[in-house]
Amino acid sequence: MQIVASGLLGKAEPETDRANLTFPSVTALADGSLLATLRAGDEKDSPKERIAFYRSTDNGLSWSAPSYPFEPPAVRGTGGTLKLCYITELAPNRLLAAAMWVDRTTYPGKPLFNAETEGCLPMVILLATSNDNGASWTAWREVPMPEEIGPASLTSPLMRLSDGRLAMSIETNKSYLDRSKWLQRAVFFHSADEGRSWSGPVTVAEDPTGRIFNWDLRCAVAPDGRVGSFAWTYDTETASYLNIHRRISTDGGMSWSAAEDLGFADQAARPAVLTDGRVVLAWVDRFGSQSIRARVAQSIDAPFAAVSEVEVYAHARAQAASSDTGDMLASMDVWSFGLPSATALPDGDVLVVYYAGEPKALDVRWAKLRV
Repeated sequence: MQIVASGLLGKAEPETDRANLTFPSVTALADGSLLATLRAGDEKDSPKERIAFYRSTDNGLSWSAPSYPFEPPAVRGTGGTLKLCYITELAPNRLLAAAMWVDRTTYPGKPLFNAETEGCLPMVILLATSNDNGASWTAWREVPMPEEIGPASLTSPLMRLSDGRLAMSIETNKSYLDRSKWLQRAVFFHSADEGRSWSGPVTVAEDPTGRIFNWDLRCAVAPDGRVGSFAWTYDTETASYLNIHRRISTDGGMSWSAAEDLGFADQAARPAVLTDGRVVLAWVDRFGSQSIRARVAQSIDAPFAAVSEVEVYAHARAQAASSDTGDMLASMDVWSFGLPSATALPDGDVLVVYYAGEPKALDVRWAKLRV
């Protein structure tokens, strides 16, 4: 695998509401174009954040100026912001946007993550539909969540399964002031009516003891219908990142294989699945080589061959890990590269997008990989 082109998708504008660009994601549409979304804000976590759209008609080599299709919505009469937004194409010209909304009113001025309790601000998953390829959108509608989920984190775009259902990957959290032990888990919800109603949660990854966290589950559906999930795995006792763990489902996410250690750490990207079944997985190696790297596997459950590895991005200096989980998570606002996401392109290449730069000026960049 080799990098054949690279560039900027979104350029940071220091000391403005576009100083920090993060949470990039790209969807390849049926008309051959690409639709990218990212989160723009003055800081990494901010009541000024909003969602920006970009479009490309040349397989990601150039991008339009940003547009901002969504006003910050109020949910249940409470003001908040959209932290991230993923796009799923249901049919040509018909898109489904899934967004994670953060309540900025209940605990005014507080950060998203409470370092003392390990709780989160209230968060809600919202959906909207477009019937004109994203030019206009319906009003947001809330996805009801069981109380056991707590503030819900959306970790991947909604996936179309082989039987036509949609699957949604959600991570559980504690409420902001909850000082009880954090028993984190990752779950799937399913919809048979294109997101109008949803099933109860099915556990994908969990440590019942609460020692191991399975964060930021990135998922993909293979051409044969199998689903792969890739977890950013963290050991709370040693305050260390473990290798990425993969799980495979043969029944649309209703049951899962045992976790498999992939042999490299730490935060996985959303994988890109090619039409022949090969999978490109990018990941952030934050505390080893301080880089973003990518490898290829021949199928959703095959090894990611070391010989295929490429360095997508190399950071200029090391980042120090904290020995405390709360401090480590709260310090994420100074991390200056990460959140890669990979998309298979119509021309057979793979586009990896990610954020990188300085803490006060984070761009979203892209690299085009040829397998």
